[in-house]
Amino acid sequence: MQLQLIRNATMKLQFAGCTLLTDPMLASVGAYDGFAGIARNPTAPLPLPVAEVLADLAAVLISHDHPDHIDPAALELIPKVLPIFCQPGDADTLRRHGFKTVTAIEDRLTWGPITFTRIVGAHGRGQIGDRMGPVSGFILQAAQEPTLYWVGDSVWCGAVQTAIAAHAPEVIVTHSGGATLPGFDPIIMDAEETLAVVRAAPQAVVVAIHLESLDHCPVTRADLRRRAADAGIDATRLMIPADGDVIRRPPL
Repeated sequence: MQLQLIRNATMKLQFAGCTLLTDPMLASVGAYDGFAGIARNPTAPLPLPVAEVLADLAAVLISHDHPDHIDPAALELIPKVLPIFCQPGDADTLRRHGFKTVTAIEDRLTWGPITFTRIVGAHGRGQIGDRMGPVSGFILQAAQEPTLYWVGDSVWCGAVQTAIAAHAPEVIVTHSGGATLPGFDPIIMDAEETLAVVRAAPQAVVVAIHLESLDHCPVTRADLRRRAADAGIDATRLMIPADGDVIRRPPL
């Protein structure tokens, strides 16, 4: 397994011989209005050219269709023949944008050497969670690969805790920027909830992403590392990659 963080929730993931792109946000800095009225989004540049991001892809995996997870630039630039995997409810929207091979993962799907299992998340709690709509994470499994759980845009909740207990993932990718819309509690994990994942999964390496890319995500990498250090959690248990960084896990 090799994971390269591109930016925000966009990762280039090499898994079982396939290269997957997750939640593509490909626009230049400041292309869109901000979510919190603090700055224009994205707030960070891509660490490599778009052509390199899109090179050698086998498929795209999308957690949900909010614009910071598949943005207008991605809708235009991703080849329309590339297989797209998504949660139920988003497939028709993606087809309307011209994508030819869109597959909604209801529960579990085996595609080539990879089995995807969808895990329903909670994009906030109470009223704001209802307003944000459905979101999904995915378990990825394949022979000779570590089990990977990409949590997606979810707070720490029962579904995430159950998925960790049931699947015992060796790698867990969290969205940890504490995204907050004015007047509401966070709609994704913040630092403390990320540490809860680390504590709940002693067998796993947790990789924290969705940081320092959007105006409504106040948690910084330095904040998260400091909180982890205060809790006695080091970089072997919680990895916080910079944009462009590559994380490799050896085959089992």
